[in-house]
Amino acid sequence: MTAQIGTQLVEMLPRLRRFAVSLCGRRDVADDLVQLACEKALANTASFVPGTRFDSWMFRILRNSWIDQLRRRKTEGHTEDVYERPDLVGAQGEADIESKMTLQRVWLAIGELPQDQREVLLLVCIEGHSYKEAAEVLELPIGTVMSRLARARVKIAVQAGIES
Repeated sequence: MTAQIGTQLVEMLPRLRRFAVSLCGRRDVADDLVQLACEKALANTASFVPGTRFDSWMFRILRNSWIDQLRRRKTEGHTEDVYERPDLVGAQGEADIESKMTLQRVWLAIGELPQDQREVLLLVCIEGHSYKEAAEVLELPIGTVMSRLARARVKIAVQAGIES
């Protein structure tokens, strides 16, 4: 019986989706509504009476699911759909956490650099000085600035685990 209902569900999906869109006016919400109705139908196959119209049964499940959602919204209070608020900035979840952890490892690695390498790194990479300007500030030859910066970058990459 469940296999037969599953086959009929698949055949009915376009009709169910059209009905759901007409109820809620949004395709993304309609897709969720159709999925919910299909889940309910498959979970309650025993309530389908053989010999009756399957499409009527499914449309009733879909409509009742929509009414349940409307009632739930009324009791939830004011909510905003994030899809209608493009101005909201959201978190990237795992990517944000990984970035913060990498940044923390980099800052720890910078703190462990020898003073001469850290000075060059901070002047060039953080303060935005050119190699020439950093060399003038530190009273060093430009080649020394460049080699200290290169060694600092390698140490940070190794210690922070971001070597390429």
